[in-house]
Amino acid sequence: MKYSDLAEKTAAELQAMLKEKKTELFTLKIKQKMMQLTNTGELRDAKKDIARINTALTAAK
Repeated sequence: MKYSDLAEKTAAELQAMLKEKKTELFTLKIKQKMMQLTNTGELRDAKKDIARINTALTAAK
């Protein structure tokens, strides 16, 4: 996900994406605790996506 893709979206779309990414991060953390997560890089990617969405939301205001 790139910031340029997010800059074109509305605040409502960004809020929906943020909620979706936060639930994804939650499930990834649960999988990691249960030793079911094989690619731990997914956690890092999810956190970075959340940060990009929050940046786009702040810029949209």
